[in-house]
Amino acid sequence: MTKSTKSLQVLKERAILVAAYLGPQRGPDCLDELAALARSAGAIVVGQVRQRLRSIHPATYVGRGKAEDLAQRARQSNADIIIFDNDLSPAQIRELEEIIQRRVIDRSELILDIFASRARTKQAKLQVELAQLEYTYPRLTRMWSHLDSVAGPGGAVAAGRVGGIGTRGPGEQQLEIDRRLVSRRITELRQELERIDRRKLREIQGRKDMYKVCLVGYTNAGKSTLLNALTGASVVAEDRPFSTLDTRTRIWTPQKGIRILVSDTVGFIRDLPEQLVQSFKATLEEAITADLLLHVIDVSNANVLSQIEAVEKVLTDIGCGGKPVVKVLNKADTAVNTSTVEMLQTIYPEAVAISAKLRIGLDRLAQVVCQHYAGDRVILELTTTPADGRVLAYLQAHGHVVDQTYEQGLTHIKALLGRNQLPGLMQLRPLQLEVIEPTA
Repeated sequence: MTKSTKSLQVLKERAILVAAYLGPQRGPDCLDELAALARSAGAIVVGQVRQRLRSIHPATYVGRGKAEDLAQRARQSNADIIIFDNDLSPAQIRELEEIIQRRVIDRSELILDIFASRARTKQAKLQVELAQLEYTYPRLTRMWSHLDSVAGPGGAVAAGRVGGIGTRGPGEQQLEIDRRLVSRRITELRQELERIDRRKLREIQGRKDMYKVCLVGYTNAGKSTLLNALTGASVVAEDRPFSTLDTRTRIWTPQKGIRILVSDTVGFIRDLPEQLVQSFKATLEEAITADLLLHVIDVSNANVLSQIEAVEKVLTDIGCGGKPVVKVLNKADTAVNTSTVEMLQTIYPEAVAISAKLRIGLDRLAQVVCQHYAGDRVILELTTTPADGRVLAYLQAHGHVVDQTYEQGLTHIKALLGRNQLPGLMQLRPLQLEVIEPTA
């Protein structure tokens, strides 16, 4: 390798961020999240523009005057790319690029690019490729300069020429060729992901006898850090959006005799592209089949309430709206966040305040999860033999023995037990078992 080759570096694109909105502004930090996403994608933010609109301009979204202003800003700051915090149509992107003379992308395309750079496993790479192609398909007309070339006739231009003898005919626009290729690849990816989905579903169904907890939350809320703190795992936890794309599942023992499967999922975000939600169906299956969801919330974020709302919307969209949820208020260890924690605990009295990084509040979280694991407590009266210690050991591990007497060679036990633990007790086959009444 030559000296000049060793000195090569990847140049970071210089980006101007744009947020256009109808009605009230989202707040002073409306572009903070987009800036974090842009930096995560490798860009240098050199400018931010906020624009309040009376109506969305059909051609440029922001109007020609603002587009020309963006062009001037791009020249002055030597920007390479304009990133909108809005979803733009293909026609709007094409018109903006013509006016600004810079590449223009929207929020969804930026998120897709970040996902592509984070994908490591085969499943994640296929999911991202499918999402990108589904996003790209209606935008093909603006992506390559050769799309107006015509393939087929002998006089075709070089970009569109397919061949000579045997290929002459009425011709076909290169755009149609590209669309057919993309459509074929989308079909192939869907078929391969369906096979992965079936294998994933079999894996999940194989865990049906274990209690399953799934960590969900806004991206960068601290889910991976919490997984490490609870299970002793060594999952990479980074302070950047979407550091985790693949589901990780570990065993957690919150109390003696209780083994729980804990899964960490891909982070959610406001306006998560629909293509990603559909493509990551197998990954999100962990949340769909979980017995309990731990909604990890970053209380240090200024937009914490809108982040909670965004997560709840995604959970509803994927069919988890009715599942039991425990809100976990992460990063609650600093005095700056105390007022936010108090406000959230007023809104959500069942919420548990923790610091996953400092391992504060994890005992309380374990207690709450174990209460959900047990379910409503019931009073039991049962009979077993003194030689069968399994029943008594199970009750001591999962419940509370209230009374124990011996008569005519048999052991009579009165105990409190979670309703969800009854099936496990039944498998031990006590001689007699009666559920007296539920209790609070």
